[in-house]
Amino acid sequence: MKINDTQRIGAYRTYTQSTEHRASGAESKRRKDEVAFSAEAMELLKAGKGDETDRSERIEQLKEQVSAGTYRVPDSLLAEKLLPFVR
Repeated sequence: MKINDTQRIGAYRTYTQSTEHRASGAESKRRKDEVAFSAEAMELLKAGKGDETDRSERIEQLKEQVSAGTYRVPDSLLAEKLLPFVR
């Protein structure tokens, strides 16, 4: 009569040893994420910054007009934007 199955114990030991080995190796070999931009992307970023000053000036003008109550939207533009929702 067989009481203990030795193969099961051996399989358990192999499993624990392999997980311990993987855990210790993973800590030393962790890779860091990197991001690299292409030359074209860098040119687009530089080109976009030039327009940013013009845009910020326009935004400041609009804020002043809204706070003073002088900002008006042309009726034709307003109707043009509302027309698809009415149909």
